[in-house]
Amino acid sequence: MSKPEVTVEEYIKAILAERQEAFNKLRTIINDNLPEGLEECVDYNMLAWVVPYTVYPNGYHCKPKKPLPFLNLANQKNFIALYHMGVYAKQELYDWFVGEYPNHAKYKLDMGKSCIRFKKTEDIPYNLIAQLIQKMEVSEWISIYEKNVKT
Repeated sequence: MSKPEVTVEEYIKAILAERQEAFNKLRTIINDNLPEGLEECVDYNMLAWVVPYTVYPNGYHCKPKKPLPFLNLANQKNFIALYHMGVYAKQELYDWFVGEYPNHAKYKLDMGKSCIRFKKTEDIPYNLIAQLIQKMEVSEWISIYEKNVKT
């Protein structure tokens, strides 16, 4: 039996006090720079910005009862994580982000395929994250997603 999802407010309220400010600032930057057509919710036990069924009725191929994910923001044990599906799916966007990161932060980039980890909240490159969020429209994400998922 799966545990019920919490609300956005409940998720944020549960974050450690020393991360609250950075987490809330990241959330604000995401919401202020988000392309039109995404909705904020809690999914996979983290904040999520998804393509709603009204825009993309097929949902996520792995779990069609869930909307198509685009961004996630998570409070992990030792860091705040930003998951950006466009960085994972579009090499040019990945290359741009990796190339720009050193110009905006004093610590080395800690990144997986789509996961950007921020261990030091005082060194989060908020302006760079704002630019990243603006770099992909929902229609482009859907197009890339369909191209890569359909065989």
